[in-house]
Amino acid sequence: MKRQDVYDCIGIGIGPYNLSLAALMEEKTDLRVKFFDMTPEFQWHPGMLINLTDLQVPFIADLVTFANPQSRYSYLNYLHTHNRLYKFFFFQKFEMPRQEYNDYARWVVAQLSSCQFHSEVIGVTDEGDCYKVVVDNRLTDEREMYYTKHVVMGTGSKPLILDGMEGLPDQDVYHTSKYLFHKDTTMEAASITIVGSGQSAAEVFFDLLKEQKDHPYQLTWLTRSEGILQLESSKLGQEFFAPDYVDYFHGLTYEKRMDALKTLDQLRNGIDPDTLNHIYNILYNHSVSEHSPDITIQPLTEVDEIRKEDDGYVLSCRQWQEDRDFSYHSDKVILATGYKPNIPDWFFEEFEDNIVWEDDKKYKVTREYKLEFKEKPDRDHHFFTVTNLEHSHGAGATNLGLAVDRNIQIINHIAGETVYEVQRNTIFSQFTMDK
Repeated sequence: MKRQDVYDCIGIGIGPYNLSLAALMEEKTDLRVKFFDMTPEFQWHPGMLINLTDLQVPFIADLVTFANPQSRYSYLNYLHTHNRLYKFFFFQKFEMPRQEYNDYARWVVAQLSSCQFHSEVIGVTDEGDCYKVVVDNRLTDEREMYYTKHVVMGTGSKPLILDGMEGLPDQDVYHTSKYLFHKDTTMEAASITIVGSGQSAAEVFFDLLKEQKDHPYQLTWLTRSEGILQLESSKLGQEFFAPDYVDYFHGLTYEKRMDALKTLDQLRNGIDPDTLNHIYNILYNHSVSEHSPDITIQPLTEVDEIRKEDDGYVLSCRQWQEDRDFSYHSDKVILATGYKPNIPDWFFEEFEDNIVWEDDKKYKVTREYKLEFKEKPDRDHHFFTVTNLEHSHGAGATNLGLAVDRNIQIINHIAGETVYEVQRNTIFSQFTMDK
């Protein structure tokens, strides 16, 4: 590509956030854009597309509706196009099934000319007035170079494996992100232990609980949480996921933002009430039998290490409230230990010394999702990020409902005009008195 042939924007990664950006850009702008992803095709958490699980946000939080309810890329248009609108109407749920969300997103991808898969971005360099993006095209085995005025990094997250749990055979000890890939062989074991808390842990436990009637495995759930706690799902509580709260949160000091995240933990890491009800219903019905399945659920329990033994694995545990250590044996272990930001190595090599950091792992991000540079802070070519934003934009940073608002601001900034209206004063709560 010639140096003078410069794109307006290149997106790195094609998950829901950048897919939303690509759809909104293609529909209402003339911007020259390109999006790259190293995977062969779009798949949204394929290892956790468990049957009969729903998205945890309403269908209105699709890829485009908060910006343009009339968009041809809306979830409702997807249903209409697939002759599923009446079925969804009689389904009478505000949430869409998780497998259908994945199918919806793939339907949008298929309509966008800007999305290129099999393409790994291996480097980005600041050229002074634009960025050079280097891509390994795995279909052609060629290295491609692109120039762009702006970059949007949407590289998402990757599984977090805690210290003391690494290096074990991944068919026996694996993260929930790989659950469906190993489910069949897992159910052949005599004992299965889930380690961790949150929605993923609950969904895997529920799925294996349903299967237990046909498989005589012992099923255990260990979590360091104080209890198996429900997600805060009240209507006023959900207003913390509104753009108005993000405005407030971003204006706090870094220290106060980190403190605020701790107070919102049940908004971020609780379990959907329906999932908990389903689990309890099965447990109760199982308890009627004289030969009820072998089940253990124990909160207040840290797992510090997992080690291999001849006949399985030994978990070194501590009941932290009693300060009591114990060992626990299991044939298979599923780690619901969460995720961490997936920041590419090239990012640190090129930008670590050139941008402002709030601590050694969290870069400083403006309200408009731009990285702050030490030199030329008033630059006209920007590096946007929709990855690793909890510290700067709050509990909703990983919530699909806020993705469109982020992209509205990015698009308007790149286009230099109001392509989509930014909506504020959208909730009943306020978080500070007018000065």
